Amino acid sequence: MKLIKTFLTLVILSVSNLSFAQTETKTEELGALITDRPDATESPTAVPKGFLQVETGGFYESFEENSIKTENFIYNTTLVRYGLLDNLELRLGWNFIEGQTSINGKKLENVTSGFDPLLLGFKTTISKEKGAMPEIGFLGHMYLPFSASTDYKPETTGVDFRFSFAHTLSEKSSIAYNIGAAWGNDSPEAAYIYTVAYGYSITNKIGVYAEIYGDFPEDNKANHLWDAGLTYLINKNVQLDATVGSSITKGQDILLSAGISFRIPK
Repeated sequence: MKLIKTFLTLVILSVSNLSFAQTETKTEELGALITDRPDATESPTAVPKGFLQVETGGFYESFEENSIKTENFIYNTTLVRYGLLDNLELRLGWNFIEGQTSINGKKLENVTSGFDPLLLGFKTTISKEKGAMPEIGFLGHMYLPFSASTDYKPETTGVDFRFSFAHTLSEKSSIAYNIGAAWGNDSPEAAYIYTVAYGYSITNKIGVYAEIYGDFPEDNKANHLWDAGLTYLINKNVQLDATVGSSITKGQDILLSAGISFRIPK
């Protein structure tokens, strides 16, 4: 209950910054799609008011240790984002997961499958980029246990929040990074989150990125990972992506992901 109260307090404080809300999207041509996939770094830019954005795809990861291999197949990593105000969006996400364990190359019969907890959240753009000052955003999420399937149902509500920053380095390159904290997996201990991503535009349609990210649990060892990928902008409202990654520390041998994002005009 204390975590939920903390989360709600952060929501109220962030929404109180909405007084700077901009109206440029009403009079100027809408820019190209800005997404929160395929990397782990969340952008500080909220979806424009009145627009609906859907980001979905598939995900595979595996890890083997002491002849025991675990594999996760996420067939639906859907995040739906709706622009409620010029600098505030609402977020809804739900994933369908299938887990498989093998021992000495032999797959076990018991396969876990189902939905993980439903994500409810928001993002607000606190300030736009100006000179050396980055664009700044704030995000918060709750993960509801009652919405999860039996195999992935935690006993307590998960909560996370993060601040997001983005700098334009040149006409073709940029850097973005997040810092925050998360409470989940039925643990009262916090895990402090970080991400750093560098992006480069090869053409107006093709972009590439490289990223490191991870967390620092209060009661466990730190986890550090990397990934890299590319995006292809079909038009200003539709984008394809592909990603490969792995762990720097233990926990993940390979990560593969591909998906599509699209924006539905109001």
